Amino acid sequence: MPDDCSSSLANQTIAVVGAFGLVGREALAILGDRGVPLERVRAFGSARSAGTIIPYRDGELTIAELREGGLEGCDIAIFGTDADTAKAHAPRANVAGVRVVDNSSAYRLDSRVPLVVPEVNGELLDDGPMLVANPNCSTILLLLAVEPVRRAFGVRSVIASTYQAISGAGRAAVEELFSQTRDALDGKALTPSAFPVPCAFNVFPHESAVDPDTGLNVEESKIIAESRKILASPDLDVSPTCVRVPVERCHSQSLTIELERPASRGAVVELFGSFPGVAINADPAALVTPRDISGSDLVSISRPRLSADGRRLSLWTCGDQLRKGAALNAVQIAERLAAVAVG
Repeated sequence: MPDDCSSSLANQTIAVVGAFGLVGREALAILGDRGVPLERVRAFGSARSAGTIIPYRDGELTIAELREGGLEGCDIAIFGTDADTAKAHAPRANVAGVRVVDNSSAYRLDSRVPLVVPEVNGELLDDGPMLVANPNCSTILLLLAVEPVRRAFGVRSVIASTYQAISGAGRAAVEELFSQTRDALDGKALTPSAFPVPCAFNVFPHESAVDPDTGLNVEESKIIAESRKILASPDLDVSPTCVRVPVERCHSQSLTIELERPASRGAVVELFGSFPGVAINADPAALVTPRDISGSDLVSISRPRLSADGRRLSLWTCGDQLRKGAALNAVQIAERLAAVAVG
């Protein structure tokens, strides 16, 4: 593997916290792909994962237990942990001079902490904040589809139906999908553990808790609140319905966007063709699936359809929630923070 590194992280010491998890592993893979050398990377995890040896480029990393003071000497830490761990360790890291990119929900709605999708509001990183929140995966994928048309035509409302992969719930959920699929094919009873109902050969509303007053589950509430914060549009009308589907990896979304000004199909295709982070398939009959997009850094936009008056745009999107929906977005934030610090 080549030793050259074009990333702004080349001369930074990078910690990946939660290195054993799916997002942490993906962050390490992306850093490796960008050529960040082994000696510049530190891996941290829980007491349970401490001592685990994981591959990195042509070498190996040993996961160290995250303890107070453990991040000292690092320049940037990418957290792929739960919110409680982030709340306990991110402030300590900041005090030690370590910039933190947090992938949990701990700081997303904190008014003091920027919530960033670099292609949408990356200018918030230009002041070099010490703590940056990484949005929910579904929010990231949604806004990469909404933002190009919002800038050109304005947006009144967004209706989103999500089709979320099992891996969004972690490694144990993926193992459950595999084991239940085998059991179902063998005619055995399915006993759910990671989810409230069987996930094999099944779809169901997202498993997060439901607010009895609004009827929204936590995932739907996150999309609404985070989209409004990122777009600096507190009254934006966003109506999501989040669904879990028996797909290992990559989330899909069906979107209907009400525009403030009429658009044409040609203009919409041109917008997506020039916007960073997305790829447009303008073939009306294109069948873009999660299997096609797995491992891709781009969010696929397809099936653009407009109402007769040009004010209602419907789209089908697919994006890898472990990459752009989580780890890649965090690495991109880290790269921009590093560039600001060096510049």
